[in-house]
Amino acid sequence: MTLYRKKPVEIEAREYLGNFDQDLAAWCGGRIIGLGQGFAKIEIETLEGVITASPGDYIIRGVQGEFYPCKPDIFAATYDKV
Repeated sequence: MTLYRKKPVEIEAREYLGNFDQDLAAWCGGRIIGLGQGFAKIEIETLEGVITASPGDYIIRGVQGEFYPCKPDIFAATYDKV
């Protein structure tokens, strides 16, 4: 078995709070879908197809300019604020 370490890379990310944040949706090229009671989700076209960002998720711009959502626990385990 060979071990590998992930290269350090800085990414841009924004937390999605579940509201109708048009600026965030425009930033990632996503589409807001209302869930009712003032909450929404954002559908984002990713390299793997359309993926939904739910309230609390982080939306990440990857190293090649691609966007994708990330669950908050995975984000916290993977990234440190710089």
